[in-house]
Amino acid sequence: MSAYNTDIQAPLFGETQTWERAVNVIIGIVLVVIVTVTFISALVFPSWPPLPVNIFFSICIIFVCIGNILLIYWYRQGDVDPKFRLLIYYNSFCVIALCVAANLYFHEV
Repeated sequence: MSAYNTDIQAPLFGETQTWERAVNVIIGIVLVVIVTVTFISALVFPSWPPLPVNIFFSICIIFVCIGNILLIYWYRQGDVDPKFRLLIYYNSFCVIALCVAANLYFHEV
């Protein structure tokens, strides 16, 4: 008998609850949709061809979103300490706020 735990399916920090997984999936989907809409707005508004500053702004938002989605993925795999759950929520709120600000800027509100 080995002294090491050989059960690969066992979560690192105990059982994760269903609602916690659902919240992470919903946050990930909402972020991807909002960032996609923001990127499309950067390409379409205010006129064609798109302004380079709009493209740069949307690409920066995409990079931040990729980091947050990766953090959500690692959290769901059990590779990240549970205390980082609040950081995931905070980063998600910041990305959504950036997307709202970008869309207001792109649509010249």
